[in-house]
Amino acid sequence: MSSLLLSLLALSSSVLLASQKRPAPTDEVKALVARVQAFYEKTTDFTASFRQQYTYQSFNRKQTSEGKVFFLKPAMMRWEYQKPSPKSFVLDGEKVYAYDPEAMTLTIASLRSNQLSASVTFLWGQGKLEKEFAISRVECGSCRGTLLEMIPHKPDPRFQKIKLEVDPRSSQVLRSIVIDPDGSENEIAFTDFKANQKLSKEQFKLQPPPGTQVVDLTQRPH
Repeated sequence: MSSLLLSLLALSSSVLLASQKRPAPTDEVKALVARVQAFYEKTTDFTASFRQQYTYQSFNRKQTSEGKVFFLKPAMMRWEYQKPSPKSFVLDGEKVYAYDPEAMTLTIASLRSNQLSASVTFLWGQGKLEKEFAISRVECGSCRGTLLEMIPHKPDPRFQKIKLEVDPRSSQVLRSIVIDPDGSENEIAFTDFKANQKLSKEQFKLQPPPGTQVVDLTQRPH
């Protein structure tokens, strides 16, 4: 299964463990987070190029991918992988579709947008980061923007924490890093960001060619 799909499932809601008290964010961090939330609340859609690097902690190896991403309110997104091999992932608000043209397979799974963490839904202008995460600024010598570390108030067994690199001038997210329980990291850097492109819902529909094998995990046996 793709590292992107695994990350989406990892960022969906789950049974949470006991909450932990953490320091409140500084006024500087609060102001930056508020600007980021406001930016995406007024953004109806956006497109961007992305470069994903998944670091496997246990195997000490990295996997790099590139492509384009599309977001549309209220709850649609599409990831088009171009390198190292073409793949498509679409979330339409209720289901996630994963299409592999080389394997000629389309996998369908249930994943409602309201199951996702605020770390994803705020990109649609939904969810409040401060309600779900203890947020602090961390030093980053190689960053172009400000690096925020977000630790869930109620620890989730599927990820440790999330880091967002934010441009303090534009309030756009430049990079996101999800740290898995075993220390593996899923890093996605965004470039060529374009907001309010008047995307249509039709752009979030997959139409695989005839002969594609469909694996529908939403259909339960009677």
